[in-house]
Amino acid sequence: MAIGTARTYRKLRYSVIALLIFHLILRKFIEGPSIFGDLFAYNAIAFGIAVVAFVSPTFNDHYARISISAAIFLWAVGSTSTTWNSFFDYQVWPNLSDLCYIGFYPLLLFGLIRALTAKRQFRFTELLDVFIITFGFTTMIAALFLKSAMKYFDGTTTSVFLSIVYPIGDVVLFAIGVVVVLAQRRALRSLIFMAGLAIFATIDLYFLYKSATSTYAFASITDDGWLIGLLLISEALWHHGGEIKISDQIISGATTFAMIFCGGVLALSAIKAIDVNSIALYPAIFTVTLAVTRMGFALHQARAASENMELARIDELTGLANRRKFLQEIQELGERTGTVLLMDLDGFKVINDSLGHAAGDELLRQLSLRFSRVVPHGSLLARLGGDEFGVVIPGGVRQGHEVAMALSSTVTYPFVVDGNDVSVGVSIGRVINDGSDELLQRADAAMYSAKRSGGGMVLWQS
Repeated sequence: MAIGTARTYRKLRYSVIALLIFHLILRKFIEGPSIFGDLFAYNAIAFGIAVVAFVSPTFNDHYARISISAAIFLWAVGSTSTTWNSFFDYQVWPNLSDLCYIGFYPLLLFGLIRALTAKRQFRFTELLDVFIITFGFTTMIAALFLKSAMKYFDGTTTSVFLSIVYPIGDVVLFAIGVVVVLAQRRALRSLIFMAGLAIFATIDLYFLYKSATSTYAFASITDDGWLIGLLLISEALWHHGGEIKISDQIISGATTFAMIFCGGVLALSAIKAIDVNSIALYPAIFTVTLAVTRMGFALHQARAASENMELARIDELTGLANRRKFLQEIQELGERTGTVLLMDLDGFKVINDSLGHAAGDELLRQLSLRFSRVVPHGSLLARLGGDEFGVVIPGGVRQGHEVAMALSSTVTYPFVVDGNDVSVGVSIGRVINDGSDELLQRADAAMYSAKRSGGGMVLWQS
């Protein structure tokens, strides 16, 4: 980040803090709601906090900054919508604020996980996991507690549902803060995160309690507690701190539980085994849809990883196995009966120098094809680099000897390269597996012995 840009971002950060302090002071002098103070200034601070999180230093995980800033931005949109409807007859769509507040929790949760854990490569399935867990546990809350809550709370099914979802979301965020502080007792970054989460959750729970008892007063000084909590969460991104490691098994276990529970709710509801409110079915359907999507991505990633692993063990020029695969095959041979061959071409350098590297590459491809035709099924033929090849042949001594002789015979007639007849020889070192760790060194010694003898095959003997 350029020095001038960093200075500008710091000024923005301090400006948002100053605006929040000014707004708190303003509460003391202006009693009751005001369009300037509660619609414009209040929500401008919220949007400013989102920007401060987005432009935080680059030592943060990139996806953590984006996710946390997006979460705060959604919260600011929801707050603006709610405040607007409190002042004007022209109403914004009333469900907009609830959608924004619901989206706030999974985005903030994902951002916190990325910010507070050891950095690693981003995988889209991580984001899907967070949403699966969020909506899965939302389904669980609705399926288990919604009917009971309807007996004690007034309002529509949706409002009662949200009245139990929001506090649980706050408790989850607060619990994450506690875990982080316990794991990083001396990290200033985690302490600031914890303070922000605690303040935000406390104010949110206080608001829900006041709303349930019809004693909430709009535009009170406690409303600024939300801004203070969000500002501290954003401020934590400006401080260094050691990360903790969260096992992928924990996330995977929670994801699996959420998928199984939602699948079970849908299945039991379909056969009329249980009576579930329709509002619980929507997040269940969404969770299962996300789970299917995640499985598709996971299968694609596994296939791509498998292909990349396979490519990492293949020689690009000839399509044979490479040295890495050859060494792995020798290790896997273990104590089994088998033979290892090392082969080096005789006269290849002369052809490569006289006809060019392209002709040399073509010769290696043709040679690889001939070798492949005589190597038996179950054996491994590899190009080890340059004009050197290796073969691992499971089975008896006689089979190894016959394969070596067949390989030597493949070069007895010339190759046609760029219209030229060219001939090469091959020196072969053969070693019989006896479980030793020195098979490759022994085969190499036998091969160079054959080369010094003018070509042919030499069997290593102690």
